Amino acid sequence: MDEWACTEEGVSPLLIFADDREAGAGVIEALERIPNVEICVRRLRLGDYEVDGRLLFERKTIRDLSISIIDGRLFSQMKRMVHAPERAVLVLEGKASDVMHSGVSREAIQGALISISVIFGTPVLRSTTPEETAKLLIFAARQMRSQRSGGTLRHGYRPKGMRKRRSFILQGLPGIGPKRAVQLLEVFGSIEAVMRASAKDLSRVSGISVATAQKIRAIVGDRPENPT
Repeated sequence: MDEWACTEEGVSPLLIFADDREAGAGVIEALERIPNVEICVRRLRLGDYEVDGRLLFERKTIRDLSISIIDGRLFSQMKRMVHAPERAVLVLEGKASDVMHSGVSREAIQGALISISVIFGTPVLRSTTPEETAKLLIFAARQMRSQRSGGTLRHGYRPKGMRKRRSFILQGLPGIGPKRAVQLLEVFGSIEAVMRASAKDLSRVSGISVATAQKIRAIVGDRPENPT
């Protein structure tokens, strides 16, 4: 079995918001084939893929990168992304041979990637195909979850105790880690009350931003509300 596609029993699905302009590029279709992943396609203000409420990916083919270098959009785009609440990541998709047909010198591309990674502090990941890009998104998100939990992912993990189980369930919501899950239970008293809470009420909880509150409303089945 493909290790990338393994369903992690007991681990909440990864929620991915994909920019609608990525439709037809092959990545969304590849993500839809991976178990335990939920895809929501819509217009994003920044980036191409917002993953698990923690990572913001910009996907560029080598041709895309070359065009953005020529027209000057690249660095302004990266500057906006590094100020996003999610961790920004650039995925450069394509083969080394694509540089020959990009219209930009290899040195210019290398210089741009150095600036992105060193000056802007944005990691640059490489992939050769849309399918590999999809796998990178999933693997990076799972690594982030592992890091936040203080260890490796535990397959088949089931927390003991009702309160821990409730907290574990709430951590499946976008932007909600162990600390915020406890805060939600303290404020609302139950999972059901959290799910019924409006975006306005959710955003009143310490550490939960307006954007996070709207994402929670979106994932539980309602339209994002304006909490203001």
